[in-house]
Parts: sequence; structure tokens; C-alpha cells
Amino acid sequence: MQRYFTTLAIAVFGGILGAWIYLAAFNPNRLVDGLDGNRDGRLWNQQTSLLETDRVEADQTPPSRPRQLGSNPPVSFVEASEKSTNSVVFIKNFSGTDTRRYSIFDYFFGQGVPQQRVSTGSGVIISKDGYIITNNHVIDRAETIEVVHQKRTYQASLIGADANTDIAVLKIDADNLPAIQIGSSRELQIGEWVIAVGNPFNLTSTVTAGIVSAKERQINIMGGEFPLESFIQTDAPINPGNSGGALVDVEGKLVGINTAILSRTGSYTGYGFAVPVDIATKIANDLIQYGEVQKAIPGVDVVEITPELAEEMNLKSLDGVIVSHVIRSGAAEKAGLRRNDVIKAINGITITGKGSFEEVLSYYYPGDEIRLDYLRDNTNRSATLTLQNLLGDTGIIKREFYTSTLLGAKLENVNALERDRLNIDFGVKISGMTRGYLRDLGLGNGFVITHYNGEPAKDPNVVGKFLEEFSGRLRLEGLTPNGQPFMQSYNIQ
Repeated sequence: MQRYFTTLAIAVFGGILGAWIYLAAFNPNRLVDGLDGNRDGRLWNQQTSLLETDRVEADQTPPSRPRQLGSNPPVSFVEASEKSTNSVVFIKNFSGTDTRRYSIFDYFFGQGVPQQRVSTGSGVIISKDGYIITNNHVIDRAETIEVVHQKRTYQASLIGADANTDIAVLKIDADNLPAIQIGSSRELQIGEWVIAVGNPFNLTSTVTAGIVSAKERQINIMGGEFPLESFIQTDAPINPGNSGGALVDVEGKLVGINTAILSRTGSYTGYGFAVPVDIATKIANDLIQYGEVQKAIPGVDVVEITPELAEEMNLKSLDGVIVSHVIRSGAAEKAGLRRNDVIKAINGITITGKGSFEEVLSYYYPGDEIRLDYLRDNTNRSATLTLQNLLGDTGIIKREFYTSTLLGAKLENVNALERDRLNIDFGVKISGMTRGYLRDLGLGNGFVITHYNGEPAKDPNVVGKFLEEFSGRLRLEGLTPNGQPFMQSYNIQ
């Protein structure tokens, strides 16, 4: 019996010793957890154990600054959000109640009866005295515009809008507003953190974060006669209502105006697009100072360099743009440029494609002198040219219309680019049509009148007043928007 108990004691002692050896050799974390006072029974993995160790060391010797994991400090959007959210406003666009846009027949037949519509968007305060940048499509067709800022509502006036860049400027009667700090989109780099501030789905002062995914992006959504697309692409979530809001860097500086999303559903699914701030502020300053964007024209049309064109022209790089057309009597023709020349740089700035070509030109004014570096037959050349305005000279222009309720349209002179495209020396273009006399004659937006009863149409004011007052046999000659000639006679009572 004594031998039995001795054997049992040895077996029990051996089992305990074996278990202790196993724990020490194959499960050190549990042993350490038990030894460092982990009384709540949590089982830490290897990474968690290391972090816990770091916290113990930090408690023992407090560092002078927060510990940084990796070589780059963690990004915080708190400061940028605080600086930018107070500069972003909520915009309400009221439309559909202007009875002047309707006739008695609309009421009688129940079609087009005025019903108020309200659309919303965002805007960015750029001056303490109440100037605000937003998108043209946010205020399009507005009859009344309201701006809500910090729970106060203001009536806004439209200073000007540019469909080519989708930028508009509003003004409210207020002082000491928190104007946003303007940054630089030219210095913005792909991969930088940015935040989008706006009012998506009527949720005011919403902030989302992402990075700059691409620059100089063209997505072919702009309207206008001379669309300019060189978007900043970002994966910061942007949704309906963000339009016109701020895209800011981590310092809270404005780098873009949020404008569009790439989506099959109408909501955010991956990428948003913003007008670069360097373009937006130039457009805004022009609208405020001149009432019209001062577009600088080099006198050429250009196309992207595709791999096929590069192979055909024996080009070694896809950077640059190819001159597809030289405008007669334009700046480029005077400087000696020809079709198929490859423009590589403007004033030393490398041109990577059509987006960068248009963006660089957008910073200049008519009358500015620029240097073009280009290739002709793979030979490096350069030329200096003086940029022109839309009328073909070098001065600052103020776009003027003859507006007539009776005619139901605006009349303006045909610009230099249109004269070149239509191969005419003069003409008066019809735009902004509503119900009126010219529509009854069968004319539409974009029609160009070159002669009226044999007289050359060179002055919109003269042509407009003649059409308002004339009665008898009227003969109009001109061109349709696609360049087809027309000649029509009417009996005007």
C-alpha cells in the first residue's frame, strides 16, 4: 500500500512539473499576462501585448510629445475642419414662380403652370464683405437666392456666372464674415489629404476626408461655349448638396470648389471632382471686377496625344498637345505656329495634356505675353505670342447684350473664335431665348444674323431696335448653330 501512494505522489508531482514546463516553453504570453497583473482574465495577442508594454513605459516616463508610429505623424483634420466649416454656407435656389416665363395658354391647358421649386447647394465665403463662390449649376434658373450662414438667412444677389467653368459669384449684405484662407491648387500634390466641406442631403456643415487621386482630369461635363475642365479628383465622399462647397487641405486652406461626382446612382460611389482654386478665384475676380470672364486666347485648337498619334507622328512622349487648327489672324498664326505642331510647355511649365494646357492658359489675361516651347518635325522650337481676347484684340472686354422682352432673346456680337469657325467677318448671335418674336420667326439659340434687309449685322443694339420697330417685308440672312446658311423672308404686320 505504501508503494502505491508513493507512485501516485510521484505521478501527480510529475504531471504538475510537466504542465509548468509546457506553459513556460510554449505559451509565454499567458505567463507574462499573469505576471504583469492582468487580473481581468483577458488574453492578449502578441501585438496587443507590445502596445500594452508601450503604455506601461509611457506611464513610467511621460514623453514630451505623443509617440509616433512609423516615420510620418498621424493626420488630424480637426484644425482644418475648424478653420473651414464656418466659411461654408448653405444655398437655396427658388425658381418656377416667374409668371413672365409663361403665357395664358399654359394656364388654360394646365401645362407649365408655375410651381415653386427649391434646390440646394453649398458656397464658400471668399471675402469679409460677403462675396461667395459657388457652382453655376447651383444657382441656375434662380429667381430668388437665399444664403444661410450660422443660422442666419440672407437674400443674395448674383454677381455673375460662367458656364465654361461652372463657377458663380454671389453677394450678401453682411460684414466681418469668416472668409476662408485661399491655398494653391498648383502646389497641391497627388496623394495629399484633403477634406470636403458642404451640405450633402441638406445636412449642413458636413466634413468628409480623402486624398487627391488625380489632377487635370477631364470628364466632359461642362457646358458653355469654351468649356474648361482640369478637375482635381478626390475620393473624399461628395454627394448631392456638396456642389459649390469647399475642398481644403490639412491646413484648412481652400484648394478647390466641389463640383461633380462620378456615379451611376447620383450618389457618391468612388470619386468626386473639384474646380482648382487657382481657376475658381481668377474667374470670381473677373466676374466681380469686370462682370465678364477675361478669357485669354492663344489662337489654336489642340487635341490630346494618343499612342496612335504618337506613333504616326514619331513622337517619343505622350506629354503635350497637338495643334489641330490655327485660327486665322490669331495670336498663334502671327507667331508662326502651324497645324501638327506639338506644344510642350508654356512659360516653362510642362504641358502634360489638354487639361493642363487649358489650366495654364486660364491664369493669363488678354494682352499677356507668353512663350511656347513646341516641336515641329521632332525639332525643338519656341515662339512668343501675345494672348488675345474673344473679340480678337488684346484689351479687357465687357460682354454686352441687347436684351429685349419683345424679341424674347439676347443679341450679342459673334466673337473671334466663332467668326473663324463659321468663316464670317461679322454677325449678331441670338442667345438666352424665351417666348417672343424671334422664336415665332423660327429662330433659336445660337443662330447668327449676318444681314437684315441687305444691311450688315454688326451692332446688336442697331439690329435689336430695327427688329422691334420694323413692319413690312423682312429678309434675314445668316447661319444656323452648326454653320448651315439660311435666308428667310417674312411679312411683318
